[in-house]
Amino acid sequence: QVELVESGGGLVQPGGSLRLSCAVSGLPFSNYAMSWYRQAPGKERELVAGIRNYGDSTNYADSVKGRFTFSRDNSKNTVYLQMNNLKPEDTAVYFCNAARYYLGRSYDYWGQGTQVTVSS
Repeated sequence: QVELVESGGGLVQPGGSLRLSCAVSGLPFSNYAMSWYRQAPGKERELVAGIRNYGDSTNYADSVKGRFTFSRDNSKNTVYLQMNNLKPEDTAVYFCNAARYYLGRSYDYWGQGTQVTVSS
């Protein structure tokens, strides 16, 4: 079975940093594009960042550009989201997503989420 397990969330003061990890098992990791999404209370889930299969291309939401860095280690089946200069508006549950379109079928998997709270 496929598992995506996020870790690294917590409480941090504004201006602080956190590194989220997402460990993936049960699928051919290097064949999947990976993304981080977040959902704040009362808001819709939004895309934070995405990375292609071999990490050769990343994209970021405008709100996190220059502060967040998305990377992947295909040898460890893990992705990382380095979050610097955190702001209160970054407070949300962060979800890891694995996605692939193969032979006419979409494959889409989610982790359980990790809470990030930015507050003084």
